Formats: sequence, C-alpha cells, structure tokens
Amino acid sequence: MSSRSSAALAGLALAVLVAGCADPAAGRGSLVSATQPPVAPPPPPSLMVSAEPVRHPFPQATSLAEPMATGTPLATTGSPRYFLSARTPLAHFPGRSKTAVFTPVPPAVHDAGTGAFIANVPLPPGVESSWHLVAAARDNRTFAVAGWTEPKNPDIRFFLVRLGEDGRPGVPTAVTQTDPDDLTSVYDLALSADGTRLAYSTPLIGGGAKISVLDVATGRRRDWKTLTHSMVHGLSWAPDGRSLAYVLGGRAIALLDLTRLGTDPEGAASRIIKNATGVIPFESLAHTPDGGALIYASGHTVERIPLAGGPPQVLARPELPPGASLSLRFSVDGTGEHLLYVHNWRAYQVSLADGAITSVPITVGERPGEGGSPRAAW
Repeated sequence: MSSRSSAALAGLALAVLVAGCADPAAGRGSLVSATQPPVAPPPPPSLMVSAEPVRHPFPQATSLAEPMATGTPLATTGSPRYFLSARTPLAHFPGRSKTAVFTPVPPAVHDAGTGAFIANVPLPPGVESSWHLVAAARDNRTFAVAGWTEPKNPDIRFFLVRLGEDGRPGVPTAVTQTDPDDLTSVYDLALSADGTRLAYSTPLIGGGAKISVLDVATGRRRDWKTLTHSMVHGLSWAPDGRSLAYVLGGRAIALLDLTRLGTDPEGAASRIIKNATGVIPFESLAHTPDGGALIYASGHTVERIPLAGGPPQVLARPELPPGASLSLRFSVDGTGEHLLYVHNWRAYQVSLADGAITSVPITVGERPGEGGSPRAAW
C-alpha cells in the first residue's frame, strides 16, 4: 500500500474516532490566520494561538480576501424531502495480501420519508468514489460532497451537486482550488447558507489542525490553524455567513468571528461557547435558523444553547442501539426542526419540537450493506 493510501486510511480512522478522543488542551488554543503578524509581548491567547512552527507541505492560503458568506441565503423548502449519503471506498485484502484493493462507491440520493434509493450522484472527472463527508445547504437541494481520487495517490476533492424537484441529481460542479493543500484526510465539511463558501477542517502534519474557507466559484481559500488541538470538527456556518462554529478536540464548542479575521487576525473574536464536562464528547453542531443559538449533542443528548449566554435546553434524548459511538454525528435541516443521524444502515430522524424519533432503512444501488454505515445530510 502506498504511503498516501495509508494516510487516507489513517485519516478515515481518525475521523471515525474523533469524538471519542479527549483533548487536554481544549479551552486554551486559538485559531491563527495565515497573515498573522508577530507581536511582542503577546496578548492573552484567544482560542487559536500557536507559538511553534508546524511542518506542513504547503503554506497557509491567503488568496481569499473575504471569507464571509453574506449573499442571499438559499430558500428553505419546508420539511426535508431528500437526504444524501456518502461512504468511503470499500477496502479489502484478498488472501493474505497486505495490499488493499479498493472498490469505488458513489454518493446516493434517498427519499427522506422511506430511506429508499433514488439515484447515484454522478462524480466529476478525476474522482472515482465518494468519501464519507457530505454537507447540505438549507434548501435541501444543494449539497457539497467530498470525493476520493484513486488508490495509488489518493486525494480528497470537493464538488457541488443540486437536486431537481424529483430528487434526481444534476451534473456535479467540481471546486477547483487555486492554492495547493494536503487533502489526504479531511475531518469535516460545511456549506454556507448562501452556497458560496465551503468550510473544511484538516490535520496538520507535525501536529495541530486547520480550518479552511473556500470560495466555491473562484477556488480561492483562507486558512486558520491551531497547534494545541489535533482535531477540529463539527463545522457550522451562521445563517448570515459572518461566523463559523466548530468543536475543538471534542472538548469545547467555539465560535470564529469571520468579520474581524480579514483585517485584524490577532484581534479575531474566537471564543468558547461551552466546555465539555466529564468524559462525554461533542461532535456535531448546527445553528438555529435565526442564528441565535447552537444545536449540539453531548453524547447522545441533543441540546440547544444561546450564543448570547444562558443555560442549555434539552431537545431530545435518542437511545442508540448497543455498539453505537459515544457521540452523535448529525445533520439539521434548513427549518431547524428536524435532525438526522445514521447508525447501522438506518437513518434516524428526530423532531426537535417534541423529541419524537423515527427510523428508516438506507438502501443504495451499489454494494448495499457493505462497509461501514454511510454518513448523511439533508
């Protein structure tokens, strides 16, 4: 197996285990923009201060001057009618071989009410398979998908796809980056409410992690890094596109103010919203439609916390079957009323109004039931 292929598989293992890994540095790191100037003496650290150089094959990107996503939000279409599923290429080792053989699998569109397979999502040129990351815009028609290139020199690439009213996917639009990046592993993906910006998080070679904001039309990008946390995930765009919520190492929920990062990175308002207590980790986040609160899961308990301050409110307590992860990876629809998570090839749908839970089997057109459960978004 090539080193890049090994890195891709290692990235998958890290992503699956991310929520269960406590990070003792939570609450004392900070995000640093690529244009951060040296200062002396340093100010009190915000969330993403870094003091040591990190070994990374590419410099931090600075080509995107405006990271905010302040265009007209895509219109919410009511209760979700569809969800998109994505999984990693299937790997197996024939005989006693130590070299993995990969079987590509495409992303798929499903009926939200039944889980029934509607269609495979076509892949753009250069992408052979889906990767297990998918993000939805609030219109339940526009999706960002991570794709996997090939086994010898694997990379992850991003593309957009839009569904018709019948759920059939259109021609995919590849997002071509102007700045190079190491994309053998990606932790998380989030699409802005207006569909113009894609946020993703990746590990840094030598330690740490970074958040990137990518203009899907121009391919220009802006990066911010942390050296005190090895995992950053749970990305969620505010509805107005002016801030980005994220999870630091499973131990803290934080908010990155994009309005100040462009002109004054050192003074960027990146602040902790909530720290984890005990061993229960955070994983996914979602803003409420008005942008005034965050929905998150502490273990398997779904809660909402106001960004302006105040106690959290319990919205639902899903009971997952034995063998489920310690944390809950979910997607919330554009109305803010419906939550989706996946376990053992079933899609569980939670009403955030009353906590009621229903589930449907996930059916796919290729290699059904093979490999781990897909991830899904609506």
